[in-house]
Amino acid sequence: LKVADIDSSRMLIQVRHGKGAKDRTVMLSAQLLAILRTYWRLARPKEWLFPGRDEGKPIDVQVLHAACRSATKAAGLAKRITVHTLRHSFATHLLESGVDIRIIQVLLGHNSLSTTARYTQVATTTIAKTQSPLDRLTLEVVPPA
Repeated sequence: LKVADIDSSRMLIQVRHGKGAKDRTVMLSAQLLAILRTYWRLARPKEWLFPGRDEGKPIDVQVLHAACRSATKAAGLAKRITVHTLRHSFATHLLESGVDIRIIQVLLGHNSLSTTARYTQVATTTIAKTQSPLDRLTLEVVPPA
């Protein structure tokens, strides 16, 4: 992620060569923007928002995985959390919030809607809150004559 990929005026992030080597645009939350601005003021990154040891290159993926493991341990979580877990959680929370699966498909950079459908697991709480179309019918039980 490059510093120039953060579009704070439109509240968007340009993801270049993301999963599947695809480019896409995702939303930038106000909370994340505040955190990134604080980080930027402290670290003053030039090209890459999170530079590697060599400032001309991005942070190494193994460093990202190690940071994820460290944060998981610090939070006292027993479950293994990976960068992919965060991506999966992002998609699941969007789905549970009622976001159209086609929008989630675009945000994740999936070509096929079936990939997104497999990727996002509908939580049982969401299923329980969904009204059955049968509830809109007026049904009457008539005993046989």
